Amino acid sequence: MYRKIGIMGLMCLSTLGLVACGAPKEIVLETTDGGNPMVSTNQEYVYGGDPSVLVDGDTVYLYTGHDVSTDDEVAKSIYNIPEYLCYSSTDMENWTAEGVVMSMENVSWASNATSAWASQVMKHQDPSDGQDKYYLYYCSWDKTGKQCIGVAVSDSPTGTFTDIGEPLVRSSVTKPNTSTFNDIDPTAWIETDDEGVEHRYLAWGNGLLFVCELNEDMVSITDINNDGKITSGNTAGEDDIILRSGELDSYTEAPWIYRRQDASGNYYGDYYLFFAHQWRECMAYATTDDLIEGKWSDTNLIMYPTATSNTNHMAVFDFKGKTYFVYHNGSLPAGSGFRRTACVRELTFNEDGSIDLFEESAIGLDDSLSRISTTEGLLIGHETFINSSIDSDYPYKDIAIGTGIAESDELNDTKWVIRPGKAAGESKSYVSIESENKPGLYITANSDGTVTLCQDTKATEQAAATQTFKTVQGLADKKAVSFESVSSQGKYLTLVDGKLALTDGKDKKAATFIVEDAN
Repeated sequence: MYRKIGIMGLMCLSTLGLVACGAPKEIVLETTDGGNPMVSTNQEYVYGGDPSVLVDGDTVYLYTGHDVSTDDEVAKSIYNIPEYLCYSSTDMENWTAEGVVMSMENVSWASNATSAWASQVMKHQDPSDGQDKYYLYYCSWDKTGKQCIGVAVSDSPTGTFTDIGEPLVRSSVTKPNTSTFNDIDPTAWIETDDEGVEHRYLAWGNGLLFVCELNEDMVSITDINNDGKITSGNTAGEDDIILRSGELDSYTEAPWIYRRQDASGNYYGDYYLFFAHQWRECMAYATTDDLIEGKWSDTNLIMYPTATSNTNHMAVFDFKGKTYFVYHNGSLPAGSGFRRTACVRELTFNEDGSIDLFEESAIGLDDSLSRISTTEGLLIGHETFINSSIDSDYPYKDIAIGTGIAESDELNDTKWVIRPGKAAGESKSYVSIESENKPGLYITANSDGTVTLCQDTKATEQAAATQTFKTVQGLADKKAVSFESVSSQGKYLTLVDGKLALTDGKDKKAATFIVEDAN
């Protein structure tokens, strides 16, 4: 059962000269700025990808690389990421921008100041003084032209982090080298085993997955066999850095270590390794009972490629009794795999510890989902499809919208997020309508009169106008709503032969819709 979303009528504005006599009266639908992206909206946004999370007490800290690639750089597939940003929250809803926590300009061993690639922050007590310190593990290019893992230290989770002056992991040590970027995407994990011994794990890699243990100082690798040098190989107990991807199916990059906790906060069960696999990047996981030498389970797919980014990178964490899955996509205006943004959804486990396949979500942790239907009760949805693995299929711009197009009315293909109008200014009667399961794709009025689900790749005023509609009293039913195009004034969303199109609204019933809560 859906409950109808409240509509508040606006006074006629004809006395102000703003609306012609007889024009449909503007009304206001309930909109939301909540949900995803986590820390940005279509009105105010900062790009940032490769999200990671630290939970410290009652606060969640979100870290991203700051994506600032220009249009020209995006066209040339160039990442421009000069620094790491931090955001904090105590409720997973309201976020405070903590600013830059480390700039690549201050990393002496890096070959450039524009490669703040994926990172993760860990908290640990410094053995030298007993004080809590925070360790930023990250990756960047060194002056030999290869990626390395670095580490920087701070007294606070919000920085500033100071690099130790040299890479923690060099590509000259890890074997084999199959590319110049094998050594990227660090993830760390700390826990005490049943015998009271603390283990500090570090894992990383593109194409290859490496795992090692860290010394108590958190800034050096443990020399397992005490031979005075750090070596890599396949033999636990002899090699210090272990190549672990041999039996791991379809591993690409972006590893994240996670283990479940019971009600008392004790870890139990297998370790989960979440990672990106295949291209465009899907999200997957495998499990093991031992990070250094345990056998991997089969790879389990949990998310297809996103609708707006070629890469993905996750963080999985527990906070106040729930488990969350953070990932990135390119759902902001002009977003892409080079202009990314962090998103979140709750993660649930089956009784046996497995995780079902799920979709990305525009609404995330919010609950402001809507259904749009005709006055006869036919749901408006978009074409059902799985995001393509082929780069040339993007950006999406011509996905059909209408009735009977989604394979089932129960799918998320018929759920929408009503956003404040992207071209609204101060007008509360302007809305933009985003797909719930294809975030970043909006109902769009095209210049030829067609209406499709489309990504805004330009972030121009004109692009915003094509994805903005003025809500007015229903042309055929004043208790319902009609949507007038902002880019083509006088034209309305209309159901024509089962598909949405722009018309002059003369078929009033076909241009009148019911908007209801989908929860």
